Formats: sequence, structure tokens, C-alpha cells
Amino acid sequence: MNRYEIFLKVLEKGSFTKAAEDLRYTQSAVSQMIQSIESELATTLIVRSRKGISLTSDGEQFLPYIKKVNYAHRELIEKSKEMRSLQRGNIRIGTFSSISSNWLPVLIKDFKKMYPSVHFQLQQGEYTSIVQYIKEGSVDFGFVNPDAVTDLETIPLKHDEMLAVLPHDHSLAHQDSVTVEELSNEPFILLDEGELSEPLEIFKAQQLQPNIQFRVHDDYTIMAMVENSLGISILPELVLNRINYQLVAKKISPPIIRTIGMAFKDKKTLPITSRYFIDFVIEQFHHKN
Repeated sequence: MNRYEIFLKVLEKGSFTKAAEDLRYTQSAVSQMIQSIESELATTLIVRSRKGISLTSDGEQFLPYIKKVNYAHRELIEKSKEMRSLQRGNIRIGTFSSISSNWLPVLIKDFKKMYPSVHFQLQQGEYTSIVQYIKEGSVDFGFVNPDAVTDLETIPLKHDEMLAVLPHDHSLAHQDSVTVEELSNEPFILLDEGELSEPLEIFKAQQLQPNIQFRVHDDYTIMAMVENSLGISILPELVLNRINYQLVAKKISPPIIRTIGMAFKDKKTLPITSRYFIDFVIEQFHHKN
């Protein structure tokens, strides 16, 4: 406890003795603290009488400043506690493959430059399961499409176009773009994202029914299947940026756009490390946009 807080406690209790008892200090220690402040300010702040204690005229003028110094000291201590927490914190994130393979490695690398002792735990899933992870508390927050979320706070980060993925020798591969109707006639490999599927929403809006042959949770498995001519698919552009598969990606008409964001229950109750990382991620995308 700092001496300014002790000074304010003496005023609150109206007695050196009562303040000392409340703080579990000796009365002599409390008196010495007050004297040290008076010595620093070269004046008398408190006078004692039979009625108790009271502020001098100088004490009245210094009181608002002493309160400010005490408040600033408390903030300093709280900040110190936060920083110590950041040195040993654990950040638990729900994520899906296109995020964990493209965004997160760079974000984690840059964050650990500032807080090298922070640990990360990634839990893979799709929109529906990630929302469940957040609600049950097995992760602190997760990356999702905000449209797939209910009863959670969400922050949109970026729009990501989805592209048609075809074998390199497919009959549609020579076209600049493909239509949803053309895709509906092909054997389709669906990326299973849980209850919300952006491609299925577009097919539904066009009153079309895709010829779903496979439902797969992993983008890279789908690309390997497309490469082997097991069907065509629709995948996010984000995951198609760096691939070694022999396939072709084409724009779709009308375009299929998904929103990528973060979701959590209540940011104020999250561990300090997770709050810092969320703010860090938001700042990174704010600068890019």
C-alpha cells in the first residue's frame, strides 16, 4: 500500500489509531508515512486535536492532488498485474483450417514478439462446433462467420470470396467464370461448415439443388479429391492462396462472399491475454483495410 492511500485512510477513519488498526500497521508506521508526505511537500497537512484530526488549509489544497496520485498509483499496479499475467497466459482459440493455415501463424508470430511467454491452444472445428466451443467455455473466442452465430458478441474482420474449384482438365476450366447453375450439374464435394453453408445458401437462392456426392470438413482433403477428379467444389479464396494441387479456381456468378469474424461470450470477462490478442487482431485488420 502506498503512503498516499494511507493518508486517505487516516482521513476516512478520522484517527491515526483506527487507520492503523484497519490497515494492520502500527500507529507509529502510519504517523511516519504521513510525516514523509508532509516533509516532501514542506508543509503540515493534518492537525490533531481532542475532537480528532482535520486538514490544514494547505492540506485542503493538496487533497485533490493526493487523490489523483493515489489513483494513478493504483492504475500502475493494475497495469503491472496485467503485464505479469500476459507473461504466463494461455489463449484458447476455436478456428477452422483456412484461418489456422493462413492468418493465425503470422498473427501468433507477431504477437509473441511482444509477449513471448504466452501460450496458444487451437481447437479446430467448423462454424457450428466453434460456436459450441465458445458457449461451453472450452475456448475463449473463435473465428466464425458472424451470420452463423447467435447469443454471442461478434466482430467482423474481412470479406472472403468463394471460388469454384475444378480439375485442371474439366470442361469448365477454360471459362473466365462459371455460373451456379453450371456447378449444380456437376458431382459436388461440399465443405461442411455446420448449420450454415454459404454455397448452399446461393444454390437455394437460385432455386437449384447441387449434386452432393461428398461432405468433407477439411479444405485440403477436398482439393485432393478435386485434383483426382472426384468432383468439383466451392472453397474460400483465402485457403486457395497457397496450394500445390493440380486444379483450377474460377470466379462464380453471382459471387459468393462470406464474412470472417471473431465471436465470444463477454469480452470483459475473458482472460487478459485473450483480450489483448483480440484487440491485436482487430488492429491488424484495421490497418490492412
